[in-house]
Amino acid sequence: MRPQDAPHATALGRTVFEAPGTTVTPDEDRRQQLRHLHLMQTDPDGAWVAVEDGRVLGGAVALIRDGIWGLSFLAVQPDVQARGIGRQLLARTLAYGDGARGRLILSSTDPKAMRRYARAGLDLRPSVAAAGIVDRSTLPAIPAAITESDDVEATAPISRFVRGATHHLDLPTMLQMGRRLLLRGDRAFAIVDDDCVKLLAARDEQAAVEILWAALAQTPNGGTVGIDFITADNQWAIQTVLAAGLALSPDGPVFTAGDVGPMAPYIPSGAYL
Repeated sequence: MRPQDAPHATALGRTVFEAPGTTVTPDEDRRQQLRHLHLMQTDPDGAWVAVEDGRVLGGAVALIRDGIWGLSFLAVQPDVQARGIGRQLLARTLAYGDGARGRLILSSTDPKAMRRYARAGLDLRPSVAAAGIVDRSTLPAIPAAITESDDVEATAPISRFVRGATHHLDLPTMLQMGRRLLLRGDRAFAIVDDDCVKLLAARDEQAAVEILWAALAQTPNGGTVGIDFITADNQWAIQTVLAAGLALSPDGPVFTAGDVGPMAPYIPSGAYL
């Protein structure tokens, strides 16, 4: 994958993952292109496209952080999905992770994707998504220790504790996208924007619950909130979102292999795992 492929990868992702008729703002389009451009810089050998007659048929992007390999993106044009292109792209990204001590994939609900990841030797962890309008009467007092910050380096020990690898290489790009970093000292952090929690990691469940409430409190009054990839190991998050008035629905599973840390208390990032 080359920088000039970023718009095509972004358009491909919309085709595959967005419902027909979904409106995508120019800002969201810019965010997705930043994602691909960032990972092409940090992990050039993990970024691939399949091209035929000048048309991008598929794309895949993987990253490695502190010995943990993760699949950030895999999509194939719907009209060519029976040609084995996804399998070949996945093989290229898996080869990039040869020697990694852990592997991590956040899957869509597509049965073909789940089958492909399970057959690649990863274990399946069921997960749910939460969505709805926050019942603001349930919001507790937010501890003064939780502040908005730009100190991405302070998050590294927390990420390393919970998933065995840091996020600090990727957080500046998330902040460049207009998202915010909430930090609770050395115990927890979250990346949030107005409609969702994009990433949350903590050393203990109390800090995780507190920073999740802080993130929910920052959402606009009456706005719809979404949180993806809450696994069964994170009951603290399930109880918190239910208390906030959100509804649960089935989500794509999380696949793991090797040493990826406890993965709790944790809500992973769809792009940066």
